[in-house]
Parts: sequence; C-alpha cells; structure tokens
Amino acid sequence: MVEPSAWTQITQSDPDHSPRYVERFRALAAQGADLAGEARLVDAMLPRGSRVLDAGCGPGRVGAVLAEAGHTVVGVDADPVLIAAAEADHPGPRWLVGDLAELDLPDRFDGIVCAGNVMAFLAPSTRREVLRRLGAHLADGGRAAIGFGAGRGYPFEEFLDDARATGWAADVLLSTWDLRPFGPDADFLVAVLSRV
Repeated sequence: MVEPSAWTQITQSDPDHSPRYVERFRALAAQGADLAGEARLVDAMLPRGSRVLDAGCGPGRVGAVLAEAGHTVVGVDADPVLIAAAEADHPGPRWLVGDLAELDLPDRFDGIVCAGNVMAFLAPSTRREVLRRLGAHLADGGRAAIGFGAGRGYPFEEFLDDARATGWAADVLLSTWDLRPFGPDADFLVAVLSRV
C-alpha cells in the first residue's frame, strides 16, 4: 500500500470534489475553451499512430484529443469518478483505474503525457517511484511530457533531480504547453524527457 496522494486525501474529505471537477471541464468544453494544448504538444512529438500513455488522465480531455489525432491511447487515473467520466465522454481510448505508483501494464508507449498538475498531487514518498514506473513503460526512443505549476509543494529543481535520479534526461524545458521557453521566473514547467 502506497502513501495516498493529495488528490486521494482531498476526495476522501470532500466526496463532491471529483464530480465538481468533471463538471468544470465539461462546462469549459461547452463554452469552447481550448483544452487541447497539452495534446497538441504531445502530438507534435510523435509519429501518427503512436502508442500514448495519459498518466493521471483525469476525465480524459488530453487522451481523447490524442486518440482523435490517430494515436492509440491508454489513460490511467486513481480516481474512479474521473475514469467513469472519461469512459462516458470519450469512448475509444482504454481508460483504467490505477495508482501511478503501482503502474504495471504490459504495454510500452512511444509517448507519455502527464498533465494537469498530476506530479504535484503525488505523495512525496511516491514521486520517484512514479517516475521510475513511467520510465519502465516507455518504448525505446520514446519521450514523456510532464507539466505542473509552481507553488504546489514540488519545486521544479527537486522534480528535475528526481527525474535524473530515476533515469530520465531533460531534452527540453518549457514554461507552457504552447512552447514558451522556461526561465528562472517561470510559474509552470513542461519537461520533455527521454530515458538515459
């Protein structure tokens, strides 16, 4: 049994949190908000028809766009409410309930996307294990795009140290999903990583 994530703790103390989260993104989509930025970056990194792991997929907004672009997508999230929403709203990809700290799929992926501040929600004791397990699910030559905001309890330097310690190399560091360069004042990090 792994230490519960901050997301798990939030949802245990507030059972309506996940349904509100789902409805928030459904409302944004209905209003025409651009919710595909993460998917566009990942799609640009991969050949058409690639295998993609959406790690911490939530209600499926990123994985769904990647599937529509012609990729084979597997989404994993520990929250069954979010997985149920992904299945209802975005049929096609394979959506699985699972803890990233215990990820053990038979698949290997050409690309991994971990968006939506997933890394910042992880229990600190599981961060390196999650990075190790993501790396174990990457096919040769594959890359991961991991993004999260500052001020969420996981300093960017600590994340990059954890990534190096678990066999990742930072290919590109960005401050947004729309390719703005990363700098010392960035309040968001998108790290494009490959295996060493």
